[in-house]
Amino acid sequence: MSDSNQMMDDQKSQADIQKEHARYIKPLGDWKRSHNCGALSLADDGREVCLMGWVQYRRDHGGLIFVDLRDRDGLTQVVFSPEIAPEAHRDAHVLRSEYVLAIRGRVRPRPEGMRNPNLATGEIEVVVLDWKLLNTAKTPPFPVEDRSDAGENLRLAWRYLDLRRPRMANNLRLRHRIVQAVRSYLNELDFLEVETPILTKSTPEGARDFLVPSRLNQGQFYALPQSPQQFKQMLMMSGVDRYYQVARCFRDEDLRADRQPEFTQVDIEMSFVDEDQVMSMAEGLMARVFHDAMNIDLPLPFPRLTWEEAMRDYGVDKPDTRFDLRLRDVTACVAGSGFKLFASAPLVKALRVPQGGTLSRKEIDDLTEFVKIYGAQGLAWIKIHESEWQSPIAKFLSEGERAALTRELGLEPGDIVFFQAGEPGMVNAALGNLRVRLGQQMNLIPENAWNFLWVTDFPLFEYSEEEQRYVACHHPFTAVQEASRETMTSDRANARARAYDMVLNGNEVGGGSIRIHTPEDQYRMFEALGFSDESARAQFGYFIQALEYGTPPHGGIAFGLDRVAMLLTGSSSIRDVIAFPKTQKATCLLTDAPDTVSARQLRELGLRLRETPAANPGTDSGQEAKTE
Repeated sequence: MSDSNQMMDDQKSQADIQKEHARYIKPLGDWKRSHNCGALSLADDGREVCLMGWVQYRRDHGGLIFVDLRDRDGLTQVVFSPEIAPEAHRDAHVLRSEYVLAIRGRVRPRPEGMRNPNLATGEIEVVVLDWKLLNTAKTPPFPVEDRSDAGENLRLAWRYLDLRRPRMANNLRLRHRIVQAVRSYLNELDFLEVETPILTKSTPEGARDFLVPSRLNQGQFYALPQSPQQFKQMLMMSGVDRYYQVARCFRDEDLRADRQPEFTQVDIEMSFVDEDQVMSMAEGLMARVFHDAMNIDLPLPFPRLTWEEAMRDYGVDKPDTRFDLRLRDVTACVAGSGFKLFASAPLVKALRVPQGGTLSRKEIDDLTEFVKIYGAQGLAWIKIHESEWQSPIAKFLSEGERAALTRELGLEPGDIVFFQAGEPGMVNAALGNLRVRLGQQMNLIPENAWNFLWVTDFPLFEYSEEEQRYVACHHPFTAVQEASRETMTSDRANARARAYDMVLNGNEVGGGSIRIHTPEDQYRMFEALGFSDESARAQFGYFIQALEYGTPPHGGIAFGLDRVAMLLTGSSSIRDVIAFPKTQKATCLLTDAPDTVSARQLRELGLRLRETPAANPGTDSGQEAKTE
């Protein structure tokens, strides 16, 4: 926009400008778009075209007026020339950013020295012969361009503008390609796409359900599905044999960057299969997704680690294997140490960082604060020098202990070693996450690397400190390994599941298992989880009954579509690959959901609120609802 036009606009309100410019708006009529704004090249030289899109920028060079015209496919420079089309040039001064424009013109090469190698259409421009203003626009609250530094909350509040930005449009495009690759692959393997209910029954285990009150059955509630787990198993009982669904799922849980209250998973189930068959199918699916969506060929098969191996070497059950730092159990090396914390701990682990001795004391202090997130009280460390070990704990270590640590860890001058001692859960969580933090901080993670692996042989149960009991590690329909079948109720801590997770670059992208397919084994699982036969029947009676009518062996897997798309687009949050996401407080800044409802709606549902709802929609009002 020229300085004079900008000064004129500054003296007028947006409403006045829009009203003034609205008289230039024309109907589309019989105009038809011939190309998208990212499609033209030198091969189209001389062709007459019709383009439609939004004005990205307008530059008035006195005579010529240049407009960058944008749609979801790209950007094309169009030129208004007083010599070639004086009538078209005459009114082009009214164009502003985000005005909706249609042009007819002729493709020509850009002049020498004016070509843009960073733009798909950078070798050409379109000389305008005629144009129509299709709509005006207010000045956006942030620039509709990738260079915008607008905060996420502002972008979410104006999401329809944010989605016009090329990066966001490309994210949605890549997500679309992922879904199409999934459907194409599974269709070729004779899977059926079947939809399952959104309104279902609330059951225990797992995250909190979102509840939906029933108007027709007052005092009763539906739940939104956390996954289609029971329904997809009942489809196997129905003889569907191979099922998939791009399924909407809902969980009422605390949120973080890679979680949303509503999300999408690619849900898959197969009859008459074992673990290897499901995992082979899933590897082929990921290979197809990467080939079709990213033009990348993945090496198959993926490597496998048992859960115990993953926890031993990496401290987490979704290890990032793009870099090779590993944890080492050094409990035996320091069992008689003068450092009492080491001597008394049930587990002592070390993380050697080759040539990491350049870390400053401030950086080490920051890492110490980081591991406290995972329950650690502190972080012991040693810098290895040629002539000494530099550390607050070095004086407590004997020559024999130093020699044992050097042998076990392969220590060399210039290294730094971090230690954690205590209960295994804390030790692994603290050092496992520290490992990833150091990989990022020290640039140890190679770019454009895609490291897949399987983690197998998970525990069947995990102990919940909150509930003071064992709960299902995956879900209560997971089959137990044969070696643990008879002892799963008496030795829950060591029972192993026929479960498997697919991990990509330190992120769990898919998880599944072979399922329980007999009522006897399902009752045994419920017993191990603390259900009586009566409570199991009350909660899962329909499912147990279905098991009694000839259920085939079956298993499956579900992929987090949002997480896969996040990784493939290089986004830091799944909110960037979801068209209309929620914030970390589970609110929608665009629509102000959740919101209060009228007293009439509550009466129809047989509900009343204990307190008057807060006046500010979307905030935590602490209301509790009860049935009348």
